[in-house]
Amino acid sequence: MTSNDTILEMRPLGFPWETADPFLFCVHHDDAYPAGNDQLGPPTESLRGRNIGQDFEKRDGWRMYHGDVVPGFPQHPHRGFETVTIMRSGYVDHSDSLGAAARFGPGDVQWLTAGEGIVHCEMFPLLEKDQPNPLELFQIWLNLPKEDKLVAPHFAMLWNRDIPRVSFTDDAGRNTEVTVIAGRLDDKTAPPPPPPPRSWASRPDTQVAIWTLKMDPKATWTLPPTQDAKITRTIYFFRGSSLSVEGEVVRSHSAIVVRSDRAVTLEAGDEPVDILVLQGRPIGQPVVQYGPFVMNTRAEIQQAVLDYQRTRFGGWPWPSDAPVHDRDEGRFAKHADGKVERHDR
Repeated sequence: MTSNDTILEMRPLGFPWETADPFLFCVHHDDAYPAGNDQLGPPTESLRGRNIGQDFEKRDGWRMYHGDVVPGFPQHPHRGFETVTIMRSGYVDHSDSLGAAARFGPGDVQWLTAGEGIVHCEMFPLLEKDQPNPLELFQIWLNLPKEDKLVAPHFAMLWNRDIPRVSFTDDAGRNTEVTVIAGRLDDKTAPPPPPPPRSWASRPDTQVAIWTLKMDPKATWTLPPTQDAKITRTIYFFRGSSLSVEGEVVRSHSAIVVRSDRAVTLEAGDEPVDILVLQGRPIGQPVVQYGPFVMNTRAEIQQAVLDYQRTRFGGWPWPSDAPVHDRDEGRFAKHADGKVERHDR
């Protein structure tokens, strides 16, 4: 509880992070993977004693998740929402039932509309053989409104070099850098391509924003207000010794829900601070989730299960459940229409 009337709620960060409508949740993956072997996975001996296929215990600083050779998430379905994957370090190898594939890395963002149904895999290849392979990313689940839950799937890449970053310097010369992944800040808008066309974030009245902040020690910055108190806004303080929010000092990593129609002054403590900000107009519809399916009713969930069993959402065109790309492959995206984008590692 807090006596600060700008702060509406404060709770500790768990796994995954709790979010407010229109977001469903956010997972912060932070794994200190070792040097990779010839199969782009951790050394075989380091897998002993792990619950391979269901390894969510952070042993030695890392997890295998559902992977058995390479860490990550082999093929699995989604319906009824979007995933936004924000890379901070390491690499993800993506393949999906549309025939699209990608490798993306530090600073890149993948935005995937599952819509009526898609199957994809997300593997974390350990590309470096002679040094550690740290991986850090956010995966945010953004809901779709009822009328868009069964739209055609859509895959987009936002590359690091195209994503706007806005720097603010306070009166003491200390810097705050804001990365604008979605939304608008200081006349900077999210990068091309914009959010997928049927995304809740593509509607101008929803004021969806996804920002990451990096603050120098003792830096001060004021989060500008929205024009609508109905917009939800949560500040995720996940790195640093302390953060002051409108004068209230927060010393443990927390999700801090604040009023969006007020300016909110943030001040970092004695160490650099990292923050994720999620905001948006609530969709305000019932949410029924069953694993990878998010719909509005139980009947729609049952239909999603039946549809997946019947169609496999288009099938799986890859030779394994957990394909990874060649070690020497750079950052790239191959879209379902055959278009290929390439970037240096």
